[in-house]
Order: sequence, then C-alpha cells, then structure tokens
Amino acid sequence: MEHKIIRASHQLKEKTVKKIAEHIKNSKTFMIISIKGLPSPQFQSIKKELRAYAHIQVSKKNILSRAINEMKKEAILPLGEYIQEGCAFAISDLDAFELAGLLSKNKNSVFAKAGQIANSDIEVKAGPTGLIPGPAISELGALGIQISVEDGKINIRQPKVVVKINEKITASVASLLQKLEIKPFTIGLEPVAAYDVKNEKIYTNIKINPEEALNNLKIAAGKSLGFAQKIAYYCKETIGYLLAKANSHGNALNKLNNQLNTPEEKF
Repeated sequence: MEHKIIRASHQLKEKTVKKIAEHIKNSKTFMIISIKGLPSPQFQSIKKELRAYAHIQVSKKNILSRAINEMKKEAILPLGEYIQEGCAFAISDLDAFELAGLLSKNKNSVFAKAGQIANSDIEVKAGPTGLIPGPAISELGALGIQISVEDGKINIRQPKVVVKINEKITASVASLLQKLEIKPFTIGLEPVAAYDVKNEKIYTNIKINPEEALNNLKIAAGKSLGFAQKIAYYCKETIGYLLAKANSHGNALNKLNNQLNTPEEKF
C-alpha cells in the first residue's frame, strides 16, 4: 500500500513537472519571483489581479528545478541558481520588463517594523497631524522633530528624516511612524530573474519603477529634442521648429538685402 502511495506521488510530481515545462514552452516569459515576507492574503489578491496577464503559482524548489531541466534548453539552465525558498513563478505572454512593470504597480504600502532596514530615507513631513498633545510630544521631541500645537492637534513645523537609508528601524520609531500613519515600505511580488522563451535569454535586475522610468524618458526626450533641433536633424518632431527658424532667417536676410539696395538720400 505504501509503495503504491509513493508511486502515485512520484507520478503526480512528474505530471506537474511536464505540465509546467509545456506551459513555459508555449509562453513568452518565465519569471522567478520572490514572495518572502508577503502574507498569503496579499499574494492571493495580487495573483487574482494579474491573472489576465500571467499565471502565478507557488511551487517547491525541486519541482521548478526539474521543470527547467525538462525544457532541455541549455540557455535556461542558469535560471536554476535563482530558485530559492520563498519563491513563486510566473508564466506570461508579456515580455519580462512589461511583466515586471505590472508587478511593480501591484504593491501595497505597509507600516515599518522594529528591526527592519530602511531601503531609503524615511522622512516625517511638515504639516498637521491627527495626534493630540500628550505622550506623542515627547516621542516627537526625542527624534528632534519640531512641533507646535494648533487647534488642539500637533503640527509638525519642519520636515525631518528620522531614519536614513540602510539604518535599522527602532521600536520607538516604528511606533511613531504608525501613529503618524506613515507607511514607508511596500510589499508585493519581487522579480528575481526571467527567461525570454523566444530569444532564449535570461534577465536579472529587472525591478521596474514605472513612475521613475517615465520621468527619465521625459527628461531624455526633452534633451534629445533640443539636440536634434541644434544639429538641424529633420523629423516630424523638429520640422515645425526648423521651418519657423528658416522663415525667420529668410525674413532677416530680405530685410538686410532691402536695406543694402535702398539708395542713400541726398541732402
């Protein structure tokens, strides 16, 4: 009986491995995702939110490793080193960077916990708070935060960085940030590495910040447009400016020519 159970379990694993491998072959992107520290309700919520774009699933490390080997593709084998405990995978028809962008958008802000390391400066901004005068005054003062009391509530007079990047968050700071309703961290699915099925390439460091990327594109576009105008590069974005400039120069030349050809008045 025990032998039959072991055999059935083995067959089920083999079936799962082949199913995952076949799914990867018929897709565009296979991505390893970290779910460390992500509560199950949030994971299920994100999974549901993205199901139109990707199949996201938690699987044991050995199952994923075997699925990669089942692909029988030399190019995908290095992906195995990125499979760790606390990982899930995503299979999608989107390219890796587009999928990473979607994962970045589907994150939730959370409060800080004592012992966490700040991944950026944490600042308490100036302005009114919902705190009433009391113990909070001394808590704020201990962190060097300047305050005043207005309309029975504590008002922060000047912004103050209470935790610098890479510093550990203390219990007192974590408690105060929660009282101020400041959520400095985000939780979600973190891309670890991805395999481009069509081009047989592995991508790492593919965390995307859509807002930052868009802002960088706008800056780059503005700089490139100015450069294109300066070197008189003709395209639909510059032609209007170049024609207007040519017309202005033409008018200036005509005016100068008329002045040169006008007979001097005799007195």
